[in-house]
Amino acid sequence: MGLLEDIKAKAAARKKTIVLCEGEDKRVVEAAAKITAEGIAKIVLIGNAEECAKVAPGVDLTGITLIDPLTSDKTKEYAKILYEARKAKGMTEEQAAEQAKDRTMFGALMLKAGDVDGYVSGACHSTANTLRPGLQVVKTAPGIKTVSSCFIMIAPKDENKYNPDGVAVFADCAINIEPDAQQLADIAVSSAKTARDIAGIEPRVAMLSFSTKGSGNDDKFFKSVPKMQEATALAKAMAPDLALDGEFQFDAAVAPEVGQLKAPGSKVAGHANVFVFPNINAGNIGYKIAQRFGGYMAIGPVCQGFARPLNDLSRGCNVEDIVATVAVTALQAE
Repeated sequence: MGLLEDIKAKAAARKKTIVLCEGEDKRVVEAAAKITAEGIAKIVLIGNAEECAKVAPGVDLTGITLIDPLTSDKTKEYAKILYEARKAKGMTEEQAAEQAKDRTMFGALMLKAGDVDGYVSGACHSTANTLRPGLQVVKTAPGIKTVSSCFIMIAPKDENKYNPDGVAVFADCAINIEPDAQQLADIAVSSAKTARDIAGIEPRVAMLSFSTKGSGNDDKFFKSVPKMQEATALAKAMAPDLALDGEFQFDAAVAPEVGQLKAPGSKVAGHANVFVFPNINAGNIGYKIAQRFGGYMAIGPVCQGFARPLNDLSRGCNVEDIVATVAVTALQAE
């Protein structure tokens, strides 16, 4: 059984309820039906039957719970939750009542209220519009200040000597544009948890750079190497038992012969399977190179750091991407 099939099977066994916020999108409606038919999760779809039939005619909605914020008897209750969460920021009760009708906000409020176990949106909304409700009402997990993302990268069937696990975790490729050292440390610790809980691998975390153990430096200009060195120290302090090291160039992180040469004695050098990039430029480019040149499948972005599972889809996603994201979200749920 491949990793994705394994994730789906584990999700099915957990029987979690996930809200999909975009019943106006054909792909989402089709994914909701597929997830329900395969028993991967129980689905709450925000939308109405007429709309779903229009965008996805012939799709069987049996077993899916449809909720329309404009007519739901829960909307007033959720508006009160939103008001309590945002009144210190100046939100009025009238504003809360109006914003609670927004589908992405409604989904986040369902999650906050405990009426669903996880939230997935983003097929036809930007990342900002998808994650903002989460940041406003779901908020971050205890001890974590940084919401971040990672991609679970599944290798093609051909064996790769640099990735014997057949899976890797890349972070952060989608949310934090230029994270500081503390944010990078948070990203590293969160990504290790995702590697263990979702990807099913024992994490060996490499903090990436164009430098290995001080071999290069840009202190005069951008200070990215000192930033990764500081992030490495902070992450080690946060999780002293975690196999984590850096800063590493990518070859020193994955190739045993290079790792031994450039970082002798490191438990991570040459054997890394979780990769923390210095900024979103490097991360986004890196995972897309692995996809297009390396043939890897990218599951994600998987969001990390929220108090409850909340995930963002790419607007270029297909039905299978949505199914996979729902399965991952179900595994993130307590």
